Amino acid sequence: MAAISEKNLDKVKELYYKEQLSVQDVANRLNVSIDAVFYCMRKNSLARRKTNESNSLRFERCAPSFKLKNTNSEKLRTLKIIGIMLYWAEGSTAGDMTVDFANSDKDMIALFLKFLRKVCGIDEDRLRVYSYFYANQNISKNINFWSKVTKIDKKQFTKPYIREDYDKNKTQKMPYGLIHIRYSDKKLLNLIKNWINGYRNF
Repeated sequence: MAAISEKNLDKVKELYYKEQLSVQDVANRLNVSIDAVFYCMRKNSLARRKTNESNSLRFERCAPSFKLKNTNSEKLRTLKIIGIMLYWAEGSTAGDMTVDFANSDKDMIALFLKFLRKVCGIDEDRLRVYSYFYANQNISKNINFWSKVTKIDKKQFTKPYIREDYDKNKTQKMPYGLIHIRYSDKKLLNLIKNWINGYRNF
């Protein structure tokens, strides 16, 4: 194992603490093994980052899966506000990884997806649809309906939840069931939450 010389100790500190590179990246930059970096840090009592700090840095450096569009028209600015308000009212903020918007109204679903596509610039392949149906409904017909409304391929629909215990007199309130529009990207979820917070004291 090639050791790190004393003259490179300051370089290790600079790369790890100032540039906040990972141990692996420090090793790559100095053209040494990762074990050599660990040994150098132990030998010189250089404190390593905690796991949560490393995860936070990794998250910050991870490229988002979406590309925000320019909302330089009145129509797009209005769409952005509508999307934020819709998520505030019907979106889930319980988790910290996934944008999750649920509704049974086809127009509301379509409008929220328009917000994701035209304002947030999402990656279509990351969209997932989780369905909630009653056992007396035509599941295949309903999935076809929602696929047409959302313009999302049925391959991106996850296994639906089928409710067996229900009041038959109330199923007409949701003739096509209910769906969740899900998009897994913590950065987008945080961004939408920040937009919502901007309106809390409006």
